[in-house]
Amino acid sequence: MATDHDFADLSWPAARELLSHHRRPVLLLPVGAVEAHGPHAPLGTDLFISLGMCRRAAERLRDDPQVRVLVLPPVAYGVTRCASGFPGTVGIAPQSLQALVTDVCTSLVRQGFRWIVVVNNHFEPEHVQALHAALDAVEASTGVVVGYLDLTRRARAELLGEEFRSGSCHAGRYETSLVLAERPELVDVQAMRALPDVPVDLPGALRSGLRDFQAMGMEQAYCGSPAAATQEEGRGTFETLTDLLVDTIRAVLEGRGRDRPGRFGRSP
Repeated sequence: MATDHDFADLSWPAARELLSHHRRPVLLLPVGAVEAHGPHAPLGTDLFISLGMCRRAAERLRDDPQVRVLVLPPVAYGVTRCASGFPGTVGIAPQSLQALVTDVCTSLVRQGFRWIVVVNNHFEPEHVQALHAALDAVEASTGVVVGYLDLTRRARAELLGEEFRSGSCHAGRYETSLVLAERPELVDVQAMRALPDVPVDLPGALRSGLRDFQAMGMEQAYCGSPAAATQEEGRGTFETLTDLLVDTIRAVLEGRGRDRPGRFGRSP
């Protein structure tokens, strides 16, 4: 659904006016993936979470006297090696993701849009590494630091619940609650409630080099406790995520730099 926060809804004269307005334009780039998220949640789970964060941050700052937040068309595809064995999963190469994000951000910066934040909720290591490589390239060529909110950093993960902290959270309670809050019609609640807990040390498995959900013990492409998910929890988690994103927006405006890779994004 279109809102007055969608960058692509603007005409080019309206986009030009943003550059001279007293409210500084901050552009949010939602990033996700198309991949299996259990038998109960949509393939677009990661993207829906990113979009939900962006929309909520834009709404919260709607009347801010210093900043106008707009949401760019999303990057819907990502690096999805781990879920590649499940139908519906669509993957692109890390180099493709890096090139796309580099080009989008560089194009905007060269027009004068210097405040950009990448909002990502797909944490496969090669995916996150490609995003950081893209932002490094933008900074090297333009001198502009693009913001990035890394939810896997310890201080942030501590705010997002026990399941997220444990890392056993692919299509589990954490993600499913968020989708129930954002796109409830896309969750098969009957299937969700019948799913048993599947504890998997996802960070440990990734560190060991595994890149296949089935080999990790995720036979239905989920881990954690989806049956415990609730819409109420999702709404509360979105409030926390929005707090973190608004702080990242402020950091970009104030020149405080960007998050460096957390536990899922470090190169081996």
